[in-house]
Amino acid sequence: MNEAAGPLRIDEIPLGDPRMKEFVAFHWKLYEGNTHWVPQFDADLLGNRLLGLTGLLTPQHPYHKSSVATHFLALRGKETVGRISVVVNNRFNEYYDVRVAFFGFFEFVEDYAVAEALLDAAREWATRHGATVMRGPGEYCNITHERQGCLIDGFDQDVYVEHTWNPPYYQEFIERYGCEKAMDYHAYIIDLSKPITDRLDKVADGVRHRGHLEVRPLDMSRFNEDLKLVIDIYNQAWAQNWGFLPITEWEVDALVEALKPIIDPGLCRFAYYKGEPIAVLGAFPDPNYATRPRWKLYGDSDYARIARLFATRRSIPRVRLIFFGILPGFRRLGADSLLYQEVHRYAVSKGYKAVDVSLLLEVNDLVIRAAEFMGGTRYKTWRIWDLPLEEPGGDGAAS
Repeated sequence: MNEAAGPLRIDEIPLGDPRMKEFVAFHWKLYEGNTHWVPQFDADLLGNRLLGLTGLLTPQHPYHKSSVATHFLALRGKETVGRISVVVNNRFNEYYDVRVAFFGFFEFVEDYAVAEALLDAAREWATRHGATVMRGPGEYCNITHERQGCLIDGFDQDVYVEHTWNPPYYQEFIERYGCEKAMDYHAYIIDLSKPITDRLDKVADGVRHRGHLEVRPLDMSRFNEDLKLVIDIYNQAWAQNWGFLPITEWEVDALVEALKPIIDPGLCRFAYYKGEPIAVLGAFPDPNYATRPRWKLYGDSDYARIARLFATRRSIPRVRLIFFGILPGFRRLGADSLLYQEVHRYAVSKGYKAVDVSLLLEVNDLVIRAAEFMGGTRYKTWRIWDLPLEEPGGDGAAS
């Protein structure tokens, strides 16, 4: 501990506390000048009436209707040196019949004492709220469709939308505290300057020739219906995946708000079998290409970043594949190869240069093999950890 700067202090910051602005501002300070890190808009976290956004870190956000959350700041004197959130997501715990608390928004200077004090505070709160396991890091939770994970490999690579970035010492400190690996996620990168493999072309052409599947792009004239179709397929196709929780209506609305300005309909396609929708592949131009910090005066406000996004949204050269799902029972019909071939051809014709395929569970062999079949190369890994907690009033760790 740097005693010259004063003793380390941990302050709790509940929802609605005006110091939440300080909680959010810390990551800008920590990553100042960093060429890889790309944050959310401040308005996504704190809200903004002019932009019509209700911030995730405000009491009014619908996330808090089914969860209980708090936040902690680490300070030395007047200087903020770290932060953490901890949340009990009742919907998740009821869905899985577990007692998990999640830690997230976890950022800290390179000082183990800071990380330890923050995790201690989160651990005490989680135990007091009946959790038997603390899992993280995430945004608020480690649910499939939330921003999550601690980067452990690929620190020199571009940060695509909804990816997290952190320094290498995060893994060391989290594991030093006693957290145990729960799951890894991988990302694959596809270089669109390289031709699609002959094998994939052959398989896709054979599926097309058999005529049992039909494929169509996203129809912007019926956008709401198509988005509902994406969610329906996702909720069925991903139901058995680790960390899955069905997407709710407010999350769909948030997804629309985030993606509609940048959607290229040709990158999103549906597959039908005998007239019934069975699969979706949803890829999107990466807004981080435009919104990454410039570290210049007045260049990184929400308004400046949004202006850059709208000015460049039709010339973004890279894509993130976010949704890819096939309904159980239809996974050996070749829909994956047909969807990918069509999207690949379209992306190349429009001048896109690269596709990021993520986040892929390390245990999902089918999807990982599909990413490799598409020509993808693994280039990033994120990790989630579990920390067993003592039962309230008990003497040992929970199993």
